[in-house]
Amino acid sequence: MPPVEPILLTTVYISTLKSETLLSSASGFFFRRDERLFLVTNRHVLLDEASDHRPDRILIRVFTDEENLATTAEFSIPLYQDGQAHWLQAQDASGTIDVVAIELEQGALPQSMVYQAFSPDSLVSPETVVEVGTSLMVLGFPLGFSDTLHNLPVVRQAGLASQFGLRFQGIGYFLTDARTHRGISGGPVVLRVPDGIRSQPEFHWRLLGIHSARLDVGSRDLSQDEALGLNTAWYADVLLALTE
Repeated sequence: MPPVEPILLTTVYISTLKSETLLSSASGFFFRRDERLFLVTNRHVLLDEASDHRPDRILIRVFTDEENLATTAEFSIPLYQDGQAHWLQAQDASGTIDVVAIELEQGALPQSMVYQAFSPDSLVSPETVVEVGTSLMVLGFPLGFSDTLHNLPVVRQAGLASQFGLRFQGIGYFLTDARTHRGISGGPVVLRVPDGIRSQPEFHWRLLGIHSARLDVGSRDLSQDEALGLNTAWYADVLLALTE
């Protein structure tokens, strides 16, 4: 088997459940801050009041054998403890945003778990110059789709569709031009670069954002106009404040 590209090991398949009832699937990714390990995804994956989506736990699928990616384990994460949300909620100047992080109890994870995690060193700050139109990637599990043998996520090509560093319409996200579907919510938006980072020399990707949702306009004529094909991605530097 050829070596697996490290970026593919950052992203996990999420199932949301209420009791034993499966509700939906989504995407998330690992973020390491010093000795702490987090799972990052969208808030609407864990709680969406508008659609009355209220799971009480999630399952993530993790690799447990580096030589055989078909070998996986499911790890259950409760979303509430004593009635309080178990996740960290991101905020910015506009209030609650569609990004959350759950600190993982590493001692409860499989000892043989195979994964890669983003870190503060791999974040792209909004002050960084990234030209509009730059080719990006969004990783995840659109409509729950993946290589069902090897359990790896798929990658969608994306272009940077708005000025990086500016909050689009005053909200803490930028736009990507990509074909996306339900299920890829919470996936990382990344840029491949020539150099690794200090702590991970083999890791040639930088995290720009967290994919959230497709963007449309209310005035679109459904019979005449195609969907915009644009998406929102929250700036990844919010993870620094969220996991501090």
